Amino acid sequence: MAPPATKRRKIQHRNASSGNDDGLASASNGGSLQENGVANSDTSMVDLEVGTHPSDVEYSSGEERPRPTVDRKKEEKHTNLDRQKKTRLQPGLAERPQDGVYNAEVYKSNMFKLQMDDLLQQVRVKYGKKEAPAEDAMRVLKDIIEQLPNREPQTISDAEKSLETEGIAIPFPQPRPPKDAKYKLQYLRPTSINATGSYPLKVASRNEEDLSIDLVVTMSEALFQEKDYLNHRYFYKRSYYLACLAAGIHNSEQHKFEVSFDCLGGNDLHPVILVGPSRDGGTYDFSISRSVIRIMLAIPESTFSKAKLHPHRNCIRNKVGDEVEGNIGPPTPFYNASVQADASVTAYLKSLHAASVKSEAFKDACILGRVWLRQRGLGTRIQKGGFGNFEWAAVVALLLQPNPKTGGSVLSAGYSSYQLFKGTLQFLARHDLCKNPYILDTQDAEPPKGDTTPMLFDGARNLNLLYKMAPWSYAHLQQEAKLSVEMLRDTVTDNFESTFIAKTHLLTHRYDATLEIPLSVFGPDTIYEDSHRAMFDRCRKLYTNLTRALTNRIVGMNILLPDEGACPVSSQKPFEIRRKSIVVTFAIDAANASRTVDHGPSAENKKEAASFRKFWGERAELRRFKDGSILETVVWSLKESSTPILEQIVRYTLKQHFGSDLADGARFASDTFAHLISPSRNGEQSGISGFSARMNGFAALEKDIRGLESLPLQIRHISAADPLLRYTAVHADSTQEVASIIVQFEGSARWPDDLCAIQRTKIAFLLKLADLLTSEKPGHTTRLGLENSSEPSQNQAYLDIHQPSGFTFRLRIHHDREATLLDRQLKDKTLDGPSRESAASALALYKRTYIQAPAHSQAIQTLCTRYPALSPSIRLTKRWFAAHLLSPHFSSELIELLVARTFLQPDPWSTPACATTGFLRTLLWISRWDWRHVPLIVDFSANKPSSDKGVHGAPLSSSLNAEAVEVIQTRFEAWRRIDPAMNRVVLFAATNLDNDGTTWTDSSTPERVVAARMTALAKAATVALRAQDETFIARALTPAKAPDEDGTDTGIIVPQTLFVSQLHEYDVVISIASKMLKSKKEAKYKNLEMQQGSSKSSHMQNVDYAPVVLFAEDLKNIYGDAVLWFWDPEALDTIAGLWNPISTTQRPWKVKAGWNSVPVIGKKSKDDDQSDAAVDIRINKAGISNEIARLGGSLISKVEVRR
Repeated sequence: MAPPATKRRKIQHRNASSGNDDGLASASNGGSLQENGVANSDTSMVDLEVGTHPSDVEYSSGEERPRPTVDRKKEEKHTNLDRQKKTRLQPGLAERPQDGVYNAEVYKSNMFKLQMDDLLQQVRVKYGKKEAPAEDAMRVLKDIIEQLPNREPQTISDAEKSLETEGIAIPFPQPRPPKDAKYKLQYLRPTSINATGSYPLKVASRNEEDLSIDLVVTMSEALFQEKDYLNHRYFYKRSYYLACLAAGIHNSEQHKFEVSFDCLGGNDLHPVILVGPSRDGGTYDFSISRSVIRIMLAIPESTFSKAKLHPHRNCIRNKVGDEVEGNIGPPTPFYNASVQADASVTAYLKSLHAASVKSEAFKDACILGRVWLRQRGLGTRIQKGGFGNFEWAAVVALLLQPNPKTGGSVLSAGYSSYQLFKGTLQFLARHDLCKNPYILDTQDAEPPKGDTTPMLFDGARNLNLLYKMAPWSYAHLQQEAKLSVEMLRDTVTDNFESTFIAKTHLLTHRYDATLEIPLSVFGPDTIYEDSHRAMFDRCRKLYTNLTRALTNRIVGMNILLPDEGACPVSSQKPFEIRRKSIVVTFAIDAANASRTVDHGPSAENKKEAASFRKFWGERAELRRFKDGSILETVVWSLKESSTPILEQIVRYTLKQHFGSDLADGARFASDTFAHLISPSRNGEQSGISGFSARMNGFAALEKDIRGLESLPLQIRHISAADPLLRYTAVHADSTQEVASIIVQFEGSARWPDDLCAIQRTKIAFLLKLADLLTSEKPGHTTRLGLENSSEPSQNQAYLDIHQPSGFTFRLRIHHDREATLLDRQLKDKTLDGPSRESAASALALYKRTYIQAPAHSQAIQTLCTRYPALSPSIRLTKRWFAAHLLSPHFSSELIELLVARTFLQPDPWSTPACATTGFLRTLLWISRWDWRHVPLIVDFSANKPSSDKGVHGAPLSSSLNAEAVEVIQTRFEAWRRIDPAMNRVVLFAATNLDNDGTTWTDSSTPERVVAARMTALAKAATVALRAQDETFIARALTPAKAPDEDGTDTGIIVPQTLFVSQLHEYDVVISIASKMLKSKKEAKYKNLEMQQGSSKSSHMQNVDYAPVVLFAEDLKNIYGDAVLWFWDPEALDTIAGLWNPISTTQRPWKVKAGWNSVPVIGKKSKDDDQSDAAVDIRINKAGISNEIARLGGSLISKVEVRR
C-alpha cells in the first residue's frame, strides 16, 4: 500500500489546457479525421495551407455553441455569494479552486492533481527540429496528390491491369469484386486534403510506437451512385481510389517514400496508405521524427441515405430477387457502420470541436483516457478490442451533450479533467451495452435481432461508436472500467500508478489460463468470400459456447485475434494469417473453478432440458438429488484424469461443437508453476487441502490438552504460531517439521514476579503437562527442550509433543506478566546499558513470539480460507526465495506479507485466482518496490467479512484509514532519519495488526545487500516473463514472426528456470556431501542423538533433524562479520557466501579482529619517512577455508573460494 495522498496547499497551479494525443477528440483549427473507419486517432483537421478558425465551423441547430469566457476582474468586485454562484455555473472554474487546495471531488487530492499534470506534460511531444522533416513530407504529399490527373472510368479488369503496370495492386476487400461487374471505377481529384488530429494542433504525445500523422482525402461525390452502398460497391471504388493515390506517391520521380497498405483499425473494408521515410538521408528522410504518415479517405455526408445504413438494415444482397420485400436477408451492422464511418468525418469534427470549446478540461480528459487505454492493451484496431482514442473522445463528447429524454447531460461542462475521466469510466462500468443498447437522438435505429455487438448509437451522426467491438472485448473494457472506478474510490491511497502507469495487459499477470488455437484448424479449410467476417463469426460461436460451458467458473474471457499488419503496395496481401493462432484468455473464479457437478434444468422443462442435452451430448445425464429434485446434470471427475476440470470442460466443448481436430490441435495452459510445490493441488477446490491432516492433529491436541483435569491452572488460549498451521509451509505433509503453538493459562496471583523465576515456573508447567499427556493420552510422546540459555530473561524451555498420527508440535507458554517486567527494566535508568539492551531484545522477542506471531497466523489462516490461491502462492514465493538462497535472511512472516498484499491490494487487477498468477504478481511488485523510500503496508481487514474473528475471539482489527497509514508513514520516515545507512532496519513492513513495522525485519533481517539482491532477482524474472509474453504474442498474433516448423519456438519459459540460482556470483561455495542431505533418515552425531532424547524412539528420531542447517548457523555465528552466508533450507545442498567488503580491506593490526587474519606490510607514516612501515592485517581467506573444511568434516564435500 502506497502512502496516502495528503492534501497540500497549492501555491499556484493552473490546469494544463493543452490538447489530446494521437487523435483524442480535439479540434481548434479545423476538422476531424476518422480512425478505423470512424475517426482517426487524430480527431481534428487542419488545412495545410489555410487554417480554419473555430468561429468558422458551422453548427447544427442541435449543437451548443461555446460559452463566452468570464472577466476575472469584474468577478472580483462581486460579493462572496455571487462568486460561489458563478463557481457553480461557469465551466472550468472547478479547475481553479479559490483556496488553492483541490478537494476529492474535483481532483481526488492535490497530490493526484500534481501527478496528473506531470503525466500530461511528459506525454506531449516537444516540437522542434526533429519534427520538421515530417512536416515537410506532409506538404510534399499534399502537393503530389493535388497534381495527380483524373483517370477515365474503367472496368475492374482494366483498372487492375492498368495499375499493375505501374507496380500497384488494388487492395480490394474480401469478397473480391466480380470480373463482369457492370459498374466502372474512376479517379477524380479530391475535393479537399486536410491534415487531421493532434499533431497539427501541437497536442500530440509520444509512446513506444511511432507518432501517427494523418491526412484525410475527401473523395468527390460524383464518383458514386445512389446504390453504391450495396454489395461492397462503395468499398471497391474506394480501394481503387486509394490505389491511384498510392501509384502517384510511389511513382513520384522527385520524392521517394516507403509506401505500403494497411487496414485502418484492422478493418479490411478501410484500407489506408502508410507513408514512411525513405531512409536515404535525403531532404525528405523524416526518420529522425520517429513518425509515420497515414493517408485515409472520406466522403461527403450526403453521399448516401442515412436511413439505408441503420444497423438493422441489410446492405449485402448477393442473389437476384433479394430486394423483394420479405427476402432482404439478415442485418449487416458492421458493413453499414463501415460505410457510414467514412461519411461522418465532418459531423464528428463539429461535435468534438464543440466539446473542446464547451469544456476546458475535455482535451486533458481525452489524453488521460488515451493513457488509460494504452496501459490496458486496448486500441481502436479490431484486434485490440475496437475501442481506442477516437471512441473514447467521442463517448466523452456525447456524454457532455444534453440528453433529449432527460434534459440534462451525463457529464457537466464544468467538470475537471479528472471528473470527466472518472465519469466516463463510470458510464462504461455501469452500462451493459450488449444487453441494453444506448441510443441517442433518434427513434428510427434499433439493434439487430440476435446481434450481441455492444451498441452506443449516436443518432445525430447515424453511427454505432462501438461497431468494431465484440462481446468479449466490451466485457474486457467494462471489467477494466469497474476495476479503475473502484481504485479511484479508495480514500486511503490515490492509486495513480495503478490507474495510469502500470501495464495491466500482460498475459502472465492478467489471466489465469490461456487457450491457443491455430487458425489452420480453427478457420475454414479454404479461403472463401469474406473470410474475415467468417472467422469473426466463428469466434462469436466459440465465445458463446465456452461461456455457456464454463458458467461461473470464470469471471472473464477474452479472445485475441491475429493481426495481418501492413503489406507492400505492389502485391496483394498474402494470407499469412493462417499461420497464426487465436488466443483465448480466462480469468478464473477460484471458488467455482474446480466444481465437479453442473446442474441443468429440471426434467419437467422439456424445452430447456432438450437444449441442455443437445449442448452437452453424451456428458449429460439425468440425476436425482437428496432434496428430491431430478435435474439434467454434467459430472466431471479428477479420478479418471489428472487434467484440471477447467481444461476438461474446454476440450470437451471444443470437440463437441467444433470437432476433434480443433480440440486436439488446441494448446491449453493454466497454473503452470503450481507443480513446483508439493503436494500440488491437483485441481482441487481449496489450496489448503494438503494441510488438513496437520490441522486435524492440532485440533485433536488442543482437545486433549484442554481435557487434562489435573493441570494447576485452567487454559485460556491455545494459539497456532507456525507456517504449518496457517497453510503457508512449503511442504504441507512433512512429519519431520515441528509446528509451534502457544498456550496461555488463566491469570493467577501465584505466578512469581521475577523473570528468572517465571522461566523456571514455565519449565515446571511443561513437565507437568508432559506427565499428564503421556499418562492420560497413550500414544503421545513428549520431549522437553531448552533454548536461549545465555539470555535468562528470555523464554528458556519448550515441549515437543509427538502424536500417534506422526505430527509433532512445539509448545511454549505465554505469561503476560513478562512484558510488564521487561518494560519496567527498560525504564529503569539505574541499570547499565547492556542490561537495558538485553531487556529490549527480550521484550521484542516476547512481542514477536507471543503477540504478533499468533495474530499473524490467525490473519493469514483466515485469508487462506477466503482466497484458495493464497496458500499455494505463498508456498511458491517461499520456494523462490529458498531456491535463490535468500530464505535465511527473510522471516517466513515477511514473505507471507509480501504475497498477502498481492491479494488484499490487487490493483490494477482483480484478486488472483491461481498460484501462478499470485506468485508472478508478487514478483512484479517486488521488482518495482522502492523499499528505501516506501514501506510495505498490508491491511488484513481489507474486504473483511464482519464475522472474521481474531486470535482471542475479538474482531481482527479495523481497516486502515488515512490517519493510520499516515502514522505508519511517519514511523517509517523516523526510522530512515535515525538509521539513514539502514544498518538495523532495511525493510519496513507494517499491518493493521502491527503498525510497529519492524517486528519481522529488525536487526538487519534482511541486510541491505540481500534486499538489493531480492529486487534484482525479481526484476530479472519480470523481464524474462515480459519477454515471454512478447515472444508468445509475436508468434501467435502478429505478422512479425512465424513459428518454427518443428514447433520448438514456443516462447514459453520453463517454470523451473526461474528457480535456479547462479552460484558464480558468490565468493565462497560449500558443497554438501550427498549422504548428509535432508533426506537422511538417521542421526549420525552423538550430540544430535542426545538432543533428541535418550528414549531413541524411532518416531522422534527424525523430528527437526537438519544438521546442515545447524552447520550453516554455526558458520553464521563464527564468520558472520567476515562472510554473509546464503543457503537453501529446502534443498540443503549448497552453502554460499560473500566476503564482507569491510573485512576484506587491509586495516591496521589490532587484537581480536573478529576473523582469521594475516599480517601485511602497511604504509609508512607521512610525518616520519625514516620510521619502519606499520604492520596491517587482512582477512586470511585460505585459513578460513581450511577452518570451514575442518569444522564441517564429512558433512561437506568441497569448499571453493572463488575470489
